[in-house]
Amino acid sequence: MDKAQQDALKKAAGIEAAKLVEDGMIAGLGTGSTVRFLVDELGRRVQEEGLKFTGVTTSRRTQEQAESYGIKIVDVDDVDHIDVTIDGADEVDKNFNGIKGGGAALLWEKIVAINSNKIVWIVDESKVVDTIGKFPLPVEVIPFGAGHVVKKFEAKGYKPVLRLDADGKEVRTDENNFIVDLHLERIDHPQDLAEDLINTVGVVEHGLFLNMVDTVIVGDPNGPRVMTNGNK
Repeated sequence: MDKAQQDALKKAAGIEAAKLVEDGMIAGLGTGSTVRFLVDELGRRVQEEGLKFTGVTTSRRTQEQAESYGIKIVDVDDVDHIDVTIDGADEVDKNFNGIKGGGAALLWEKIVAINSNKIVWIVDESKVVDTIGKFPLPVEVIPFGAGHVVKKFEAKGYKPVLRLDADGKEVRTDENNFIVDLHLERIDHPQDLAEDLINTVGVVEHGLFLNMVDTVIVGDPNGPRVMTNGNK
């Protein structure tokens, strides 16, 4: 699949998901390439249809995009609930376990997600897999002692790589932390791995989102299709 085809599927999923946001809602807005299409469509609805809703964003770049359309954005601590959060995912399997954090926003994404009544992911069909792990698993770590965390991960066979930008500098999250990507190829026991990672001193959060999502909207060449999590 070339990029143009992939973008078309992402856009279709984003437009479909935008229908879930209704007047008066508080909506969590995720981060990433698919979410950009969602926010574009929500912006169109605000400007052309008079849609009025309040957004809570998972990154500063999503906030800037949303505000450029006149969408009202508030801090997550200024709302007592979030009706629905719509976000992307880097991988999702048939058990509704996912990997997120390719855009380095996993900590804010997880905070918004756990405070949401409903979680929806929008993905193109390439993100739906049998077993997660081919996509490198992002782990957010504080800069102090990050080298020691990497060594611990190496000793466990997690194949960690400190994420760098195009200039060779450490990628910084919105909380000014580092991202370490674990090149695991497949994750057969995600709950055990999640437990191990979150209990590693220096780790702030990991990109395993396990059985959290309610609905996945998949951009498919035949039109968006919906996967519903029966375990929620």
